[in-house]
Amino acid sequence: MTHRIEIKHKDSFLDGREKSLLDLIEEDAGIKLDSVKIIDIYNLFGEYSTDEVARLRDELFCDPVFQEGRLGFDYAKELDYDYLIEVSYLPGVTDNVGRTASKGIGYILKRKIDDNDVRSAFLYLLKGKLDVKTCERIAEKVLCNALIENYFILSKDDVNQNKSVTYSKPVEEEIKPPYFNTIDLEVSDEELIKISDDAVLSLSLEEMKAVRDYYRRNDTKKVRAKEGLPDKPTDIELEVFAQTWSEHCKHKIFAANITYKEEKKSKEIASLFKTYIRESAEIIKKNRDDLLSLFVDNSGVVKFNDEYAYCMKAETHNSPSALDPYGGAMTGIVGVNRDIIGTGMGAYPIFNTDIFCFGDPFTPEEEIPDGLLHPRRIFRGVHRGIKDGGNESGIPTVNGSITFHESFTGKPLVFCGTGGIMPLKIKGRASYEKYTKSGDLIVMCGGRIGKDGIHGATFSSVHLTESSPTSAVQIGDPITQKKMLDFLMEARGLDLYSGITDNGAGGLSSSIGEMAQFTGGAVLDIEKCPLKYSGLRPWEILLSEAQERMSVAVPKDRIDEFLKLSAKRDVESTVIGEFNDSGYFECKYNGELICSIEMEMLHEGVPKMHLEAEWRESEQKRLEVINENYKDSLRRLLKSPNIASKEHWIRIYDHEVGARTVGKPFCGKENDGPADGAVLKVFPNSNEGLVVTHGIIPRYSEIDAYQMAANAIDEAYRSAVILGADPDKMVGLDNFCWPDPVESEHTPDGKYKLAQLVRACEAVYDTTIKYNCPCISGKDSMKNDYRKGGKKISVLPTLLFSVVGKVDDITYTTSSYFKEEGEKIYLLGETRAELGASEYYYIHGKSGGIVPTINPVDALRLYNKIHKAINKGLFRSLHDLSDGGLAVALAESAFSGGLGVDIDLGILGDDLTIEEKLFSETPSRILVSVKDENEKEFLDIMSGENVYCIGKTIKEEKLLINYNYRLVLEDNLKELKSIWKETLVF
Repeated sequence: MTHRIEIKHKDSFLDGREKSLLDLIEEDAGIKLDSVKIIDIYNLFGEYSTDEVARLRDELFCDPVFQEGRLGFDYAKELDYDYLIEVSYLPGVTDNVGRTASKGIGYILKRKIDDNDVRSAFLYLLKGKLDVKTCERIAEKVLCNALIENYFILSKDDVNQNKSVTYSKPVEEEIKPPYFNTIDLEVSDEELIKISDDAVLSLSLEEMKAVRDYYRRNDTKKVRAKEGLPDKPTDIELEVFAQTWSEHCKHKIFAANITYKEEKKSKEIASLFKTYIRESAEIIKKNRDDLLSLFVDNSGVVKFNDEYAYCMKAETHNSPSALDPYGGAMTGIVGVNRDIIGTGMGAYPIFNTDIFCFGDPFTPEEEIPDGLLHPRRIFRGVHRGIKDGGNESGIPTVNGSITFHESFTGKPLVFCGTGGIMPLKIKGRASYEKYTKSGDLIVMCGGRIGKDGIHGATFSSVHLTESSPTSAVQIGDPITQKKMLDFLMEARGLDLYSGITDNGAGGLSSSIGEMAQFTGGAVLDIEKCPLKYSGLRPWEILLSEAQERMSVAVPKDRIDEFLKLSAKRDVESTVIGEFNDSGYFECKYNGELICSIEMEMLHEGVPKMHLEAEWRESEQKRLEVINENYKDSLRRLLKSPNIASKEHWIRIYDHEVGARTVGKPFCGKENDGPADGAVLKVFPNSNEGLVVTHGIIPRYSEIDAYQMAANAIDEAYRSAVILGADPDKMVGLDNFCWPDPVESEHTPDGKYKLAQLVRACEAVYDTTIKYNCPCISGKDSMKNDYRKGGKKISVLPTLLFSVVGKVDDITYTTSSYFKEEGEKIYLLGETRAELGASEYYYIHGKSGGIVPTINPVDALRLYNKIHKAINKGLFRSLHDLSDGGLAVALAESAFSGGLGVDIDLGILGDDLTIEEKLFSETPSRILVSVKDENEKEFLDIMSGENVYCIGKTIKEEKLLINYNYRLVLEDNLKELKSIWKETLVF
């Protein structure tokens, strides 16, 4: 039986959602309505008396101060409107509101309520010039994501004729034998590829043949005959191979043998990862004693002090966010939270970072290809998913950025990062190691398993197309995860488990498959896994990426205590198998063996790729002066989405929870100016801190991917320096997002794209070694393309480089805004004619030019001197120069402080044009201000560097820029600030 509860705001209280929705419908669907009314719906399945439902309405669902409620399909019969649209989740999709409501019902009625016994929905009552067609447009453009939601449309006349929206609980299904299907791989090459494509396995022909050859082996046949398994692979076995060998999990392109050609030279590269990323870290590690764990766990671990370590990981969730921006982004952030929880014996997350790349938000609707969501809709959905995932988990979002470019229209880039802390020792053992052994029990903790996320790993390893699987979409539940986190940290302190990892891409197949490498084998009892609903096939249970789950190895003598504590903390934990040393990964269902794969074959048997890369050098030369109206150019830069303020969106994040954030996302006289990164006071009784920054400049790869990567590293590093981080105590994370770099029919330029990847990896190697800043963790995401018919949209080759640095004393941290009238303003670092791929060229529609180029030796020498001056308290402000160059940095530091500046560019020499001096994006430059009494000591420390006194702060809020005493740019800083703040308010 279904019971319906409807909740709405009282007429005397404004529902703020309604005005926002009217604006969205007009903006995204092009339809202007007279009014909209939003009603929250809760559908209860099961046996409830009328009195019980009324009690739940009044005590659980309705706040009597500003809300009122009805039972049944009632408000639609009474209120004034023309059409209604009701939106609800499809059956099987995670409904967090419904799940939370079920818990509340259980508390009130004192009985067990299943998570699926409550389903939420939204009822929208629309008034205006409408018909069914316009309502469908509103539903599909604004209200509903058809991948995960359904909608119903009724007119007022329909309702008057007693038509209504009704629901029924999905029918429970029972899985009956046979528990698996067999797949015949003794077929033609074309049929092998068809098997892979039809099942979304994303395996190449060579890989399909390798799987086939494994089942042809005499030793394999002998073992399988003994175990009662067929000669042919079962569906669950083929799915396990596909997940384990996916690009997402095995990083096959980064592990490939590559022949790289550049002009007449060529070289062989055996694994980009080993040659460039890991090798540079190992070289640096020889001279540092704080690097505890690199590339062997869910995140890298670094010593913080004599008692604690910190760790960080950043992941991408691009493909799911393209399909369902809200669910895709939320699972990205809660998923990387679990990477931290699953590091070593478990770390506690203390901060999040979020970096996004979207298509142009002002693209006309008609220019968006069929099958793609508009960048604004993706932007809103991703932002809301990140906000809900982070805020509800109690983890502050302290750092991030948003980059816009038309190349990200096909697939957005959604980077989610998390940092955590852990004691160096737990019960006398190193916390950053795992101690799983044969005989330990396999326990699944947290959320239940559903269809959501099936084929997530394999789906993320291919192009996005109109046929991408809806089952890959997931929706996280951060509240369930928060309870699980708190329970696991308590269990860690009591030494109740020996190993832990998260259930991410590939679900149990991945987590148990990886943990089994510690012991040499594992056996899973699939039927014991708790499910959200019945009807899942065994392979679906194993592969599901349903969220909020961790896999834990628990010694048999600790299992009772572990489960008792889990129940006490209201976290579901279930024993689902055992680790062993059999040499096989095995799965059973109701006692029947349905999967048995040799561990060595599973993890080492994937064929190595052999790829070719070919670099084409592009000519770089200075362009003629573009625009001598410098005031107009500066205003256009401040208005451009990449530079404009993101405050409207960032304020919605919680960056204060946990009370550690002392260097916040905003600073200045009115706390609305841009900061260069975050500073965390890790413990209340110490001034030791962490700095968190990042660099990302995808447009530079239009000219040279080497400098794109090198500049990203330099940007992150210098931002950390000016926030007080010790140059000798910094670490980085590399996150590569690339278009398909493998030459094929659909990627004829694959050799060049692979060469771009090689050059970016070379930049990581060269720059991290020079800066003594090793990568401690990283991730690559390939195949970031959208393809439909003859149209293909590929992202710009992109490296996100994140930096975490140790601050010995956070009281010396300085912010980016000018503080007082009369401060001397200095530009540190050399300015060159480097406007290639700059934001300045971008707003003027120009390509080419000379790409910004780093000089790491000179830069590091300068950074060390800046660090020395910071620790002497010599600076009033420091701000890095990046997008828009000197002009933008000056404007930001000035209007954030409510001051003006009087500048002369003449000191920068005569070999540069005025526009190059104003807008060049030459890296490694920093804008600082100092007091007169500190100037001499500051200059003594900076002796030998490129140091230019370009002007001073003034009281009047004007930007005055001269060239050899001739005024070339004058503007009102209040107006500039207003322009900067208004662009992205939508």
